[in-house]
This record gives sequence, structure tokens and C-alpha cells, in this order.
Amino acid sequence: MTSTPSGIPGTADDSAELLPIASGARTRAALRTLIRPDRGRALLGLGVLVGATAVGLLVQPLLGRIVDIVADGRPADALTLPVVLLLVVAVVQGVTTTLGLTQVARLGETVLARLREQFVERALQLPADRLERAGAGDLTARVTGDVARVAEAVRSALPEMARSVLAIVLTLGAMALLDVRFLLAALLAVPVQALTARWYVRRAVTVYADQRVANGAQQQQLLETIGGAVTVRGHRLEEQHTEKSARRSRKAVELTMRSVHLVLGFYARLHIAEYIGLAAVLVTGFFLVRDGSVSIGTATAAALYFHSLFGPVNAALVLLDDAQSAAAGLARLVGVTDIEESAVQLPHQRTEAGAAVTVDAVSHAYGPGRTVLHEVSLTLRAGEHVALVGTSGAGKSTLARLVAGVQQPTGGTVSVAQSAPGPAGPSVVLVTQEVHVFTGTLAEDLRLARPDATDADLRTALATVHALEWAEALPEGLATVVGEGGHRLDPARAQQLALARLVLADPPVAVLDEATAEAGSAGARTLERSAEAALAGRTALVVAHRLTQAVAADRIVVLEAGRVVESGTHDELRTADGPYATLWRAWSGSRAAPHL
Repeated sequence: MTSTPSGIPGTADDSAELLPIASGARTRAALRTLIRPDRGRALLGLGVLVGATAVGLLVQPLLGRIVDIVADGRPADALTLPVVLLLVVAVVQGVTTTLGLTQVARLGETVLARLREQFVERALQLPADRLERAGAGDLTARVTGDVARVAEAVRSALPEMARSVLAIVLTLGAMALLDVRFLLAALLAVPVQALTARWYVRRAVTVYADQRVANGAQQQQLLETIGGAVTVRGHRLEEQHTEKSARRSRKAVELTMRSVHLVLGFYARLHIAEYIGLAAVLVTGFFLVRDGSVSIGTATAAALYFHSLFGPVNAALVLLDDAQSAAAGLARLVGVTDIEESAVQLPHQRTEAGAAVTVDAVSHAYGPGRTVLHEVSLTLRAGEHVALVGTSGAGKSTLARLVAGVQQPTGGTVSVAQSAPGPAGPSVVLVTQEVHVFTGTLAEDLRLARPDATDADLRTALATVHALEWAEALPEGLATVVGEGGHRLDPARAQQLALARLVLADPPVAVLDEATAEAGSAGARTLERSAEAALAGRTALVVAHRLTQAVAADRIVVLEAGRVVESGTHDELRTADGPYATLWRAWSGSRAAPHL
């Protein structure tokens, strides 16, 4: 969410660093890569459709044959063979077309699924600050609207386009076999159709791309306004946010209307091409029949061939509308999947001997003039528990996210020691105060951290964080549905669930960012015990919400205005009478000092 220092959403500048959009060449290359594993299915589907279309082209000559029989005054029984053949053609074409379209549809769904997986995988790896700069609306529009348009194109436009193109090519070839002059007459429509397609494509690419961006901006504004509704009302900003939403909605509607006018002009030009081509074929047939070059039946077949092109040609050209819309959406999806690997992964480098994490001269800024960390250096020894303390805005959460790899520093490096050989797993796991309970059974929620975990593993993890008792007391135990629409877990239990996932993931390094803050005073001690148990045997960086967590740490690091100002044990820092001692006196002065 974009926010100003006052914390009022949506009052910042409307500009955003949108996620990248792939070029046309890159999109086509990505599409070829996606299709490559299923080339056999693609060739099979294409071959069957070619056969189905070729069989269907026998209809027009058979109808022409019937016309010749009638024109020559032959007996009625002469019609038997062509009529029977028409029935056979209909059955064979129906069966083969169904088989071909099924193969093409399966290919499309497989490719779409592969693209979705790549998109989700890369989107989940993106640094949080990159997503924040782009805005939630941009990613939401891509994962909903763009995916939906590509899916619609795959399910309807792709099979229809394949069949239409084949019908056009083979029908023109059949007209040439009747008489090449019929083909030349039919081709008079091509310049109008080509100019129409060129006119449309040149305008549609820009219109649809702008429309996607406008829809993303509209969703971003709605998300910010709804998400910050309480703040908006509290600051009496209802009219301002309503006007912003209306302005972005008007922009989206304006672009939609432009696309509608574009399509109407497209259809009008196509009809002109149809009239030109059909008139040319009919006139050509008239002269050829008069000269005795062809029979009436042949001329009829040629006219029927051209008339049969109305559907495929119009479908192919009209599908340019879906194709352009889908291409714009596909380019936005590929743009995300193409983000450099180095931009989304935490570097796992060798650190100095005995160190689990090394932070070397790290700086971080959320934008020009918004530097949060200034050349921070910090080393976490293997097995050491380090507490980060400081006033609000000191940069504690930012440093925690950098160590966890959720965000990337704008300067300096964060290095995490390579794990020992063994089962592949995350080197660092971050647990924040904003945990999410996923919809599904409690067991499924836990297995997000380790899919191969047995029920015994799940119970052990829950017992470790002191959550097994309440978990087994749920209506169906581990099979109880939790999350949206299921059994509701209070904040403390949701946090214990997150800590149990940490235990299951079993990373060598854990980062807790105020992971016990949501429990309130009543559940704070319980969650602190759960956190201590979850961190046992690991290197840990803990953003301390309560200074009791700092007391228990091996070392305390104090941040002030994005810089490390103190480092030491609790007793050392209290004796030093510096910033930590001031924090400790302010914190303990409002409550009974803990027994040390």
C-alpha cells in the first residue's frame, strides 16, 4: 500500500514503478518455450484438424455435382450417391474436428497451467519493496484479469483460430483446383482484409495495453481506499478518495469505449471485403459458364467455397481482438516471469568462519529521500540469538526483512552461510506478527512448510510450540478446516501455527519480526515460550516487541535512525547508560520489572 508519512493511504503521488511488461519478441519466445514440451500433442492436434478440414471441403463439389445432375435433367436416382457421400462427410468431419479441437484444447490448458505456475512462483519470490513500488493493484490485475483473458483465449480463441486458418488455406487451394480464375477473383477481397487487419492491430495493441494499466490503477485505488477506510473517514477524506476512484474508473471506461469503437470499425470494413470478393467470384462464374469453360455446378461450388470463407475469415480476423487482448495480458505475465533471478533470490554465499549471517555495510531506501538503513554491518554467529531493539521507525523490520531475503538492499550485501548437504529447504524463514491462516485443514496448513511431513511430525511440531493440546481439542483435530469459512483461530493460536510451520521447515536461520505482538498482554508469555522453543538450536534474529525478549537474547543490537548505535548483552547495555538503558527504563517504569 502506498502511504504518506501521515499514514493516509492513497495520498501519495499516483505514479508507480509498475512491474515489467515483456516485448512482443520476448513474449513469442516464452510461448515457444512453454509449448516445446508438448510438441507431439501440438502436431497431432494440427494433423487431425487438417484432415477434418480437408474432408469438409468435399461438401461444395458434392453440392455442385447435385446442381449439374439437376441442370442436365438426369434421373432422380443419380442423386443417391452424392447425398450419401454428404452424410459420410458430415459424420467424418464431425468426429475428426472434435478429436482435433480436443487435442488443441488440452495443449492450451497445459501451457496455461505451466505459465500460471511460473507466474505464481516468481511473484512469490519478488522482494516486498518491489511489489510496494508497483502497487498491489498491478499484481492483482495481472493475476486476475490478465490470467482470465489468456485463459479465455486458450479455451475458445486458440481452437477456433487454428480451425479457421486451416479452413482458409485449404479452401483457397480447393478454389484453385476448380479453376485458378476463381481463386484470383476471391483474392480481390484480400487487400481490404489485410488493410483492415493492419489498421486494427496498430491501434488495438496500444488500446489494450493502456486498458490493462488503467484497470490495474483502478484496482490499486480501490484496494487502498477500502483497506484504509477507517483512516479515510477519520481524516474526512471521503470526497477526495471518491474523486480519485471515479477518475481512475472514468479512465478505464474511456479506454473500454475506445476499444468498442475500434471493433465496430473493424466489422464494417470486413463486410465491405466480403461483398467485393463474392461479387467477383459470381461475375467470374457467369463468364466462365457462358464460355463453356466450367459447368454450372463448378461455378456453384466456387461460389459456395467463397461463401464458406465468410465464417473462417471473419472468425480469424475477429479473433485478432481476443488475440490482441490476450497478447497484452500474456506480455504482462511473461514480464513478471522474466524478472532476473538475481532480483528475487537471497544470495547464499560463504560467510566468514563460524558466521551464519553476515550483513556488510547494508543500506536500504524505499525511494528517493526515504533512506531507512545507513551502512549497517552485523554478524550473527552460528546458534546465536540476537535481539533488535529501537524506537519505532529505527529500521528494525527493514533489517529483518533484508536478512530474510524478503527485500533486497539498495547497498551492501547480506550473506547467509550455505547449509550442510541434506534435504533441500529454506536457509532462512521469516515469521512476522501478520501471519495468515490458509484455508484448508490444520494439517494442510502445517504441511505448507514441509509437504512430506507425517501426522507424527505435525504433532511433534505443535507440541514443540505448546500448541498440541488445543489443536487436538479442535472438533476434528488436525483434520479441522481452518482459515476463511472454517474454524476461526485467535491471533495467539494463529501465531503458534506459524511457529509450528517454522519448526517443520527447520531452517538453520530464523527471523522473528515482532512475532508475539498480536497476542496482547494475556498471551504474550505463552507466545514467548513458543518462540523460544521454536528457535532452539537455530541462529535467530528477533525484532523484540517486548524487552523481555531482549533480556533472553545472547546479544542485543540497538538501532537508531537506521544505524547501529549499541551492541552487547542486557547487563552490559544497562550499565553503559546509553539508548538501550533509556529504553529499558521507559519500558520497565510502566510495569513491575521482571525477575532477573
